[in-house]
Order: sequence, then structure tokens, then C-alpha cells
Amino acid sequence: MPNSIKNKSDELYSQIASVLSKSRQFVVSTVNTTMVRTYFEIGRIIVENEQNGKSRAEYGKETLKNLSERLTKDFGKGFSVENLDRMRFFYRTYANSSTVLTNFELSWSHYLFLMRIENPDERKFYEIEC
Repeated sequence: MPNSIKNKSDELYSQIASVLSKSRQFVVSTVNTTMVRTYFEIGRIIVENEQNGKSRAEYGKETLKNLSERLTKDFGKGFSVENLDRMRFFYRTYANSSTVLTNFELSWSHYLFLMRIENPDERKFYEIEC
């Protein structure tokens, strides 16, 4: 293959590879943001349902177990009782936050870590650092 054709081929490849890489990054970011928003919304729905007269102990034992089984059957992995409880805790932790969750910029893994920080000011510091 002559050098000029190889150089054009390499340039074409580089341009297309760049477009594909940027698109993949966008897709990953969009999927992550959608997942975090979805988990926040699931947590909100669970909390609002829970506040309609059910005690936490009763709710945690039966309703989350039933919900987990049905969601797992219909939507696959990721809806264990433990994960549903995390989504509920996620909502409770961030429901009144005005800055961080409006953009949902961090990954679910980040939020799982940050939720362990009890002090809201300390948690906010680390959110900004992320």
C-alpha cells in the first residue's frame, strides 16, 4: 500500500475512532446518570409508600422482600432487598440536597460510599471533591 493511501486510511480511522470514543463516553455517562436518577426515584417511591402508615420493621421484612422478588423476576439482577434498602437510604440521604443531585454527576458507587458519611458537611466536602 503506498504511503499516501496508508496515511489517508490512518487519518480516516483516527477520525472515526475519535467519534466512537466520544460517543461511548457519552453513552456511559448518560446510562450512569439515568441509573442514579432511577435509583433516587425508586427510593422516593418506597419512602413515600412506607410513610403511609407502615412501620419500618414490617415494611422492611415483607414489602421489600416481595418487591425484590417481583422486580428481579421482571427486570433482572440489581433489586435485592439490600439494594432496595440502599435506594431508600439514598433518597433519605439526598432528598433535601439542592446542589449535588440536581445534576447526578457522580456514579452510583460514589453515592454508596458517600452515604456512609454521617456528617452532612463532611459528605458535601467529599461530593465536591469527587
